[in-house]
Amino acid sequence: MIIRYLQQKDDLLEISNIYECSWKYAYRDIIPQDYLNSIPKGRWANTVTKTGLHTLVLIENEMIIGTASFCKSRWEKFSEYGEIVSIYFLPDYIGKGYGNHLLRKCIEELNLLGFTKLLLWVLEDNWSARRFYEKNGFWCSNEYMTDNIGGKDLREIMYTFPVQNSDLQH
Repeated sequence: MIIRYLQQKDDLLEISNIYECSWKYAYRDIIPQDYLNSIPKGRWANTVTKTGLHTLVLIENEMIIGTASFCKSRWEKFSEYGEIVSIYFLPDYIGKGYGNHLLRKCIEELNLLGFTKLLLWVLEDNWSARRFYEKNGFWCSNEYMTDNIGGKDLREIMYTFPVQNSDLQH
């Protein structure tokens, strides 16, 4: 297993495919199916290279199976936080422990950027993701926002994580 930063040689359509497959798998009973079915190929190809966004890939057997992006918080109210924007895997690799490694790498990299507090947003009904983040030391906050995806109002919950040097030793 290798975790590294996205490189120019990486195929952005391959990275976008990880998002697309992960969305269709993880959100199948949360986001309207018509919306998930209509996600175009390459939808996220240009998203992962936005200025200020740091993107990692996780490679197993010479194949990119997961990706994560992080940055300085996109929310003015939480400007002192680092933000984990996304962690996605091809469905066959979900639940096999890879997420723990990619999450830890995001935490380490954000700490190296000087952030001692982290946040991320999770769809309220995404119980598997919520359990994953809670198992990894993130705390559910009292911050919520509503988003409309595919014509359905969905609530997102902010999770936080205080970075301490001992957290990085795991």
